[in-house]
Amino acid sequence: MTTLQLPAGMQITGAIEPGFEQILTLPALELVAKLHRSFEARRQELLKVRVERAKRLDAGERPDFLAETQHIRDGNWTIAPLPKALERRRVEITGPVERKMIINAYNSGADSYMTDFEDSNTPNWGNQIRGQINLYEAIRKTIKIDGGAGGKSYQLNDKVATLQVRPRGWHLDEKHVLVDGQRVSGGIFDFALFLFHNAKEQIARGAGPFFYLPKMESHIEARLWNDIFVAAQKEVGLPQGTIKATVLVETILAAFEMDEILYELREHSAGLNAGRWDYIFSCIKKFKVDKDFCLADRGKITMNVPFMRAYALLLLKTCHKRNAPAIGGMSALIPIKNDPEKNAVAMAGIIADKKRDATDGYDGGWVAHPGLVESAMTEFVAVLGDKPNQIDKKRDDVNVTGAQLMDFQPETPITEAGVRNNINVGIHYLGAWLSGNGCVPIHNLMEDAATAEISRSQVWQWIRSPKGKLEDGTKVTAELVRKLIAEELPKVKASGAEGQFDKAAAIFEKMSTQESFEEFLTLPLYEEV
Repeated sequence: MTTLQLPAGMQITGAIEPGFEQILTLPALELVAKLHRSFEARRQELLKVRVERAKRLDAGERPDFLAETQHIRDGNWTIAPLPKALERRRVEITGPVERKMIINAYNSGADSYMTDFEDSNTPNWGNQIRGQINLYEAIRKTIKIDGGAGGKSYQLNDKVATLQVRPRGWHLDEKHVLVDGQRVSGGIFDFALFLFHNAKEQIARGAGPFFYLPKMESHIEARLWNDIFVAAQKEVGLPQGTIKATVLVETILAAFEMDEILYELREHSAGLNAGRWDYIFSCIKKFKVDKDFCLADRGKITMNVPFMRAYALLLLKTCHKRNAPAIGGMSALIPIKNDPEKNAVAMAGIIADKKRDATDGYDGGWVAHPGLVESAMTEFVAVLGDKPNQIDKKRDDVNVTGAQLMDFQPETPITEAGVRNNINVGIHYLGAWLSGNGCVPIHNLMEDAATAEISRSQVWQWIRSPKGKLEDGTKVTAELVRKLIAEELPKVKASGAEGQFDKAAAIFEKMSTQESFEEFLTLPLYEEV
């Protein structure tokens, strides 16, 4: 067992496997400890603010644009100029920090690769540290997989995508690292280790330390990240403004504070992303006890329904007004092998999604699979030509109101097939997550924690909403859900997938039928891994 030299007051309870010592160095861990001691109290305070806000929303309060920040929305400020490496982001591929995924994503032909310590990654100790090792090697172009006799080998091409890193959100701890007896923030842990080891190397290679920031609910939460960036750059010896970060607008509350979020991060901003799946989950979560709120089957909640269209256009207008990139979200569709007809439908869906984003004025969009990069790129190039982006397309014609952001349609249909699909996907995904895989192809869609959150939160809400009825009038109840879980579990097991599915079914049943609503399914799940 390798032993580490730790800063005073730090404990690490995770196993130190061979190679982990190259990431868990004393200077890197000292940065983690310093950032923790400087900012953990603020993180905890902001998490308390979330809880209090959730209580007010449950009591009937509704979000609106903030009166106290009207001057920011009315101002003529812009973000700091973008580095050249972030000017062209027409197609961004995303995926977990797994070794083969990193190589394939770098080589995919995408302009940018968002590597993910969060939603598409089970954040067990081994995944987090091995992910840091993988990225360390990838940045230095030494990463490879030797397939041996008869196996497939992988290595990086000469031309690769620009790397962006998504650390964990504010709500997630790193339970294996304690400072002064207190768990550190998962996000600070991921960010600090990556920045310490790689920022100067990235700059030397013509890029820089670029990040994606998830799950924020307010501009005050963005201010915390900005202050961490300022402190970390000082500690590591980087000029202020070197770090650039794109914020995923994936909560309904953040949608009302997009200008303010860009303003807080303006020296470090690389724009906003329309994180559509978590956004839908956020709407369900925030209005879950509202008797008038109810959404139809997940498959009916497309980017063209009223509240999603308003959100997408407001994000686009807000970004371009501030000279910031606007990046479209993920279509969950993936290529379907061995079924040309279904594959043609999937590809048509991808093409329509990216064509809409490009035509609207977005500067790029996400894909989850290397096989989609070319099709997505074709749609953006058709609109942009040789231009790296279309930030000059200001969309002054767009005027989105708070009421439009809250126009939650459609409410129907809710079908038995839709309930079954949510249950099936939920069990399948949770089972895989518990086994260490946070990014899973299920029923020809790429599922991650965001889509699993929609599945379980919809079921929870349908049980409690008076509008939670099937097309034939049958009320969705806990008893019906338990019956369908018992019928769907054998189907998941028979699919040939690997995972802890009995345990997953029990967790899904509890989380969808219990009286209380768990804020994030990954919180209790994390204690299981």
